[in-house]
Amino acid sequence: MKLVGKQTWKFDNGIYVQSSGTAVGPKEKDGPLGTGFDVTYDELHCNEDNWELAERRLMQQAVDQSLNKGNLKIDDIDFFLAGDLLNQNVTANYVARHIMTPFLCMFGACSTSMETLAVGAALVDGGFANRIMAATSSHNATAERQFRYPTEYGGQKPDTATSTVSGAGAVIVSKEPTDIRITSASIGRVMDLGIKDPFDMGSAMAPAAADTIQKHLEDLQVSADEYDLILTGDLSGVGSPILKDLLKEEGIDVHENHNDCGLLIYRPDQNVFAGGSGCACSAVVTYSHIFDELRKGNIQKVFVVATGALLSPTMIQQKETIPTIAHGVVFERAAGSVNQ
Repeated sequence: MKLVGKQTWKFDNGIYVQSSGTAVGPKEKDGPLGTGFDVTYDELHCNEDNWELAERRLMQQAVDQSLNKGNLKIDDIDFFLAGDLLNQNVTANYVARHIMTPFLCMFGACSTSMETLAVGAALVDGGFANRIMAATSSHNATAERQFRYPTEYGGQKPDTATSTVSGAGAVIVSKEPTDIRITSASIGRVMDLGIKDPFDMGSAMAPAAADTIQKHLEDLQVSADEYDLILTGDLSGVGSPILKDLLKEEGIDVHENHNDCGLLIYRPDQNVFAGGSGCACSAVVTYSHIFDELRKGNIQKVFVVATGALLSPTMIQQKETIPTIAHGVVFERAAGSVNQ
C-alpha cells in the first residue's frame, strides 16, 4: 500500500525534483532571499497593463524558467497541475491556455503549492505520468482587490494582517534521479476553529498546520526530530507561535526546527505586518531557497506544510467562519549527492 496510516502517501519508486523556476515582484526581490529567485521585477505591474496580467506573467515566467533549467520543452510535460487565488483560477487557466498541455486545475488557497506537487508526485509514482509540472502564483494587488480592499483605497490594516507575496513558482517532477527526492506527502483535513477575521489568517490556519503535522508524524511513526526543518507556508508572525503551542500540547516539540516561509521571504522593516502569505509564498521560498539548501547539503530532510484559508469574499460578508487546510510534502537530499 502506498497509503500509510490515514492521510499520508509514501513514494517508493524514486520521485525527484527535476527542476524549478521562480519569478517575483519588487518587495520579494528586495527581501533576504531576493538573489535566489530566477526572475525579478522592479515594479508590481511586471511590464503589464494591469495586476491580473502581471500575475499571469509571473506564472508564465516561472513555467519557462523550470523548463529552461531542466533543458526541457513543454511537450516533455505530460500534465500541468496549477492553481492560484483568483476567482475561477484565472491565472492558471490562462497560462494553461497558452502552453496547451493536459491540465488539472486545482485550488487549495495558499496550500496549492504542496497540493499540486503532492498530486503530481502521486501521478508519477503510480505510472500515470512520466513528468509533471506543478505551479502556483499570487499577486499582492490582485489578492487585495478580490479579498479585501484595493490598494488604491489606502485602507489601514491591523498588525495581524499579512502581505500577499507577488510571485510564482513552478516545479517539474519525474523519476529521473537528481539531488532532491520527494519521499512522502500528507493530505490535510479541513479545519475550522471559528476564526472570522480575514485580517488574521495566521490564527485561522495554525490549527490546520498542526493537524497535518501531527497526523503525518503518526502515519509514518516518526518524531519531529526526523526533520532538519519543518517549514510552514504562511502562518507568519501570528500563526507560527500558535502552531508551536498547539503541537506542544500534543507532545510534539518543533521549537528548534520550525520556520515559516512568510517569515523568511521579507525583512521585518519591509512594512509587511505579520509577514508574507499567498499561494506564491511557500512556492517561491521552497522552489528556490529550500531546494538550494538541500543541494548544498545544509539540510538533509525537510517537511514543507503549505497552509490555506478556504474563504471567499461572499462568505466573509455573510459572517461565516474561515475553513482552513494544510498539505505537506517531504523533500530529502538524495543519497550520493555531492555538495555544491
